[in-house]
Amino acid sequence: MKVLGCKTELCTGCRACEKACSKAFFKDETGAKSALHIIDHNGIFLAKKCIQCGECINACSGHALYRDNTGTVRLNKKLCTSCMACVAFCSEHAMFYADDELEPIKCIACGICAKQCLEGALEVLQNK
Repeated sequence: MKVLGCKTELCTGCRACEKACSKAFFKDETGAKSALHIIDHNGIFLAKKCIQCGECINACSGHALYRDNTGTVRLNKKLCTSCMACVAFCSEHAMFYADDELEPIKCIACGICAKQCLEGALEVLQNK
């Protein structure tokens, strides 16, 4: 399965990745609807993102979360009941919501953010 990797020593906190993700999936230029969030932890920038563990799948009463044939955890918006239990249940705190969206926001390791990272801090990895 694909996962998003982050080399924290290279991240400068510019948040170009957040803006690229938010723009690609929600036409939002601000980065507010990004599926990853860059957190400043005492000058070290950490990427809060889905690790595709699948724990959220069991929290979903609507059976909207599932693993695709590559192992990536995906959301079927038609089945989502907007309860946001998956957001609350995520042990990585890597599922997000926006007040004006009905479904949670989740990384699928598509790589759009990594392509926009000027420092090369983000990369899509194949995890077994």
